[in-house]
Amino acid sequence: MASRRSDSNQASSPSVLIADDDALLREILEHKLSMAGYEVSVFEDGRAVLEAARTARPQVVVLDGMMPIIDGFEVLRRMKGDNALRDIPVVMLTALKGRNDIVTALNLGAADYLPKPFDPDELLARLFRIAPVAA
Repeated sequence: MASRRSDSNQASSPSVLIADDDALLREILEHKLSMAGYEVSVFEDGRAVLEAARTARPQVVVLDGMMPIIDGFEVLRRMKGDNALRDIPVVMLTALKGRNDIVTALNLGAADYLPKPFDPDELLARLFRIAPVAA
């Protein structure tokens, strides 16, 4: 299940795909990032966001580590192993805080790793660094 929020002024805005199984968090992130100028699509599982990444070619993907069907680490692994997707930056946003989880994600090719709970403004600052929004 995906939803998309954008307006006519955001036609050239950076696109962000977000995958998290927490509906409230998806809603908060969709609102926060849309208000900051991103074109946002949200998904509740790894398979859906992987399929969307293949067709949408977003500027960045934000993944929860623990999701149904395909977890975020496996989505990251598949994206970085796919010639068509490997250059899309991935930010891991997950409750998994162990050193091994962080190092594994970074070694798999994650551009950044932010453990939950997190500050939405910090995520936004990290996304601005990866995919700036035009002023």
